[in-house]
Amino acid sequence: MTDNNSAADKSIVNELNFGAKTSKRAGWEAWEFSIEAPHLVRVTNASYGFEKEDHSYLVGVKDRDGDLIPAECECPADKYNEEYDCKHKVALATIGGPVILQAAADCPTPTVDSGETTTQTLEELRADGGAISDRTVEESPPLNEAKPDECACGDLCDDFPCFECVRTGEKELPK
Repeated sequence: MTDNNSAADKSIVNELNFGAKTSKRAGWEAWEFSIEAPHLVRVTNASYGFEKEDHSYLVGVKDRDGDLIPAECECPADKYNEEYDCKHKVALATIGGPVILQAAADCPTPTVDSGETTTQTLEELRADGGAISDRTVEESPPLNEAKPDECACGDLCDDFPCFECVRTGEKELPK
């Protein structure tokens, strides 16, 4: 059997201050990691099953002398205990390791869309396969705009009003 603990893993753990209880909990519990933004990893304690979203916290990643280290966590244990690091940071360092930490550091910074990308995407994607119209989004009427010429009362029997006429108060439902 090979040992997967590299020097990088050990140096990351050496940067954290935690006790034996925290170490055991980080090793026993099931963890999920997802990169949320540059230098931010969501650490979820999956041991809670369907309640795991209540046990999910963002952990910040900082570069200290070339090593990526879990620096801060939004969990109560890390917020209110300055002396020791929380189990989420320990889990990120030991279970997630340098691969997750490096992925967080390499995550691209989101850019503001000037609208050009959206327009290009809309031009390329036509779900109905139809032709591109000269009409722009700004010219399109809102979906909830009333259309008085589309009254459906004439299509109904026994002078029963359509929903639009009842909704706008033009007609009442028969008793």
